[in-house]
Amino acid sequence: MTQAQFEQDVQTVYDWVDSAVAEAGPRCEISGRCCRFRDYGHRLYLTRIEADILFRQPLPEGHDTAERTDATAVDQVCPYQHNGLCTGREKRPLGCRIYFCDPGYDERCCEITEEAISRLKEIHKRHNRPWEYNQLPWFFSQRNCELSDGDRSCRVDSKS
Repeated sequence: MTQAQFEQDVQTVYDWVDSAVAEAGPRCEISGRCCRFRDYGHRLYLTRIEADILFRQPLPEGHDTAERTDATAVDQVCPYQHNGLCTGREKRPLGCRIYFCDPGYDERCCEITEEAISRLKEIHKRHNRPWEYNQLPWFFSQRNCELSDGDRSCRVDSKS
């Protein structure tokens, strides 16, 4: 199966999630708390394919810097957040699509998350792709290494 088919299958999960979340109707206060990871004790986990898709969305002007995209900075706040809004919205991963600060939605949030992860795992299995699941800062570290023009000292261990 091709990369395009793999990504289309992932998009199908995104579409299902968007529909399930819309049906649940969680309240969004547009506070930006969901993107300020450290301040609110959040961690954004995603798969390699989700990171690859997200990284196709350019960062806001002035955000594609080492100060904003190194693992320590991304552990604090998502570099796609600008003026309290998400600039990566169209390509955002499952965690961003599912999570809302609405406490009345917590149980449904967990149910949607479990089903979405299960569907993603099945897609990976069907396409014979490795399951790589980690936090957003780790994927930014990988991205930054890839952009470092082959700097051999730039190595990220997924177990660190």
